[in-house]
Amino acid sequence: MSFLDLLKNCWPFMALGLWFAYKWWNSKRVIGLLPQLKKDGAMFVDVRSAAEFASGNALGTINIPLQELGSRLGEIPKSAPVVLCCASGTRSGMAKLVLMKNGYGAVHNVGAWSKLLD
Repeated sequence: MSFLDLLKNCWPFMALGLWFAYKWWNSKRVIGLLPQLKKDGAMFVDVRSAAEFASGNALGTINIPLQELGSRLGEIPKSAPVVLCCASGTRSGMAKLVLMKNGYGAVHNVGAWSKLLD
């Protein structure tokens, strides 16, 4: 089997692997930025459901569930960085797109809320 045949047959798995690698790398990058983001007055937003948030959350985070984000943008200042989290990083990734579409500049997705506990 040639390399091109392998690429044609395996590209979905390779794409999925690259996507997970990007999520891992980006989360590590944002974790490294957390001390400076805190100094800069970042707002920490957990976009999980209210029930998920009530079952455990990181100190200093506020809960704005993803499905409510569009109607609650006024609660998030555009003048400070925003750090988003959820259970795995998927919903916070979608929230990041919503915020950026609405003119927020410094938006960071840390991934799982538990990464803020360290």
